[in-house]
Amino acid sequence: MNFLRLAKRDDLPKKTEWLIRAGAILLSLVFSGLILLLFKLNPIEVFKTIIIGSVGSEMRIHQTIIKSVPLIITSLGVLVAFKMKFWNIGGEGQILMGAFAASYVALFFPEMPRAMALILMIIAAVIGGGIWAFIPAFFKAKMGINETIFTLMMNYVAIKFVTFLQYQAWMDPNAKGFPRIAPFPEWALLPKLFGVHIGYIIAIILVVLVHLFIKYTKKGYEITVVGESIETARYAGMNINKIIVIAMLISGGLCGIAGMIQVSGVEKTLAVGISGGYGFTAIITAWLARLNAISALFVCIVFAMLLQGGAYIQVNLNVPSTVANVVQGTILFFVLGSEFFLQYRLIPAKRILKEGKEAA
Repeated sequence: MNFLRLAKRDDLPKKTEWLIRAGAILLSLVFSGLILLLFKLNPIEVFKTIIIGSVGSEMRIHQTIIKSVPLIITSLGVLVAFKMKFWNIGGEGQILMGAFAASYVALFFPEMPRAMALILMIIAAVIGGGIWAFIPAFFKAKMGINETIFTLMMNYVAIKFVTFLQYQAWMDPNAKGFPRIAPFPEWALLPKLFGVHIGYIIAIILVVLVHLFIKYTKKGYEITVVGESIETARYAGMNINKIIVIAMLISGGLCGIAGMIQVSGVEKTLAVGISGGYGFTAIITAWLARLNAISALFVCIVFAMLLQGGAYIQVNLNVPSTVANVVQGTILFFVLGSEFFLQYRLIPAKRILKEGKEAA
């Protein structure tokens, strides 16, 4: 017999929302501390080192920003698709194909002014990532094919394609047999501002644009309506298939821009590892931000601090990477769990039966 039942929450007061989130963070720290104690580590020292490792010096702040940029932009791409309940799990592939298209401009176009080159690379990245997202969107719209599996499989196609370029077709003949692609020319690299490439400025601009697009444009409104109820959208005369395709072109295009920033601002060439798992991590950050572009900015910064701090404790405290991953995973478990309790509540089955009898 089930003693507890799930019930959908109505509008939850903001104060209660923040209390639930604060409780989740507190519990995550307590349980992370217990796990660290099992490894015979000082939890306070570890947490302190994570913070120092992410914002403790100018160089570490720069590294945290560099990690946050592709995560912010990919999260924006993911949330546009998720807003429509199109489960785009293909961010990794779209990042890679955007990076590929931008790299083609950098490696095979003649020398040009940097501003023009970067604009062309961004356009190419949007097209590359957009096309990679368009393919599953087309099959979903026309044939109803499951987009989760389709977009996931597209990741591996992109990975193998870029691997082929790196190890064969585009391999640098001057690398003495080492499997790498030639570095970009100076005119194809993102300039720096305050010691960090200007990708963070692009990320902030895109946050504002996506927020305005979702909140204040007709197409953004249509995407939201389709996500809430396809039947309502169809009754209102909306072209569902067209909306799916447009939303995925935007989603893939944004992920493509993340790829362009990685190759032009970080790696300075195309490499198969440039996606760095951001396509999958962005799924988590987009949900934590509750599909809100402004919230995604701050969630991704905090997450980047976790990533940078986790890497730092491995070196500074000689902690295995698995321990850092366990701490990150525990924090995520509780924070994501809090989202469940923001939408549902557990109530005794007897209470439901009592309320049903009273209503009868």
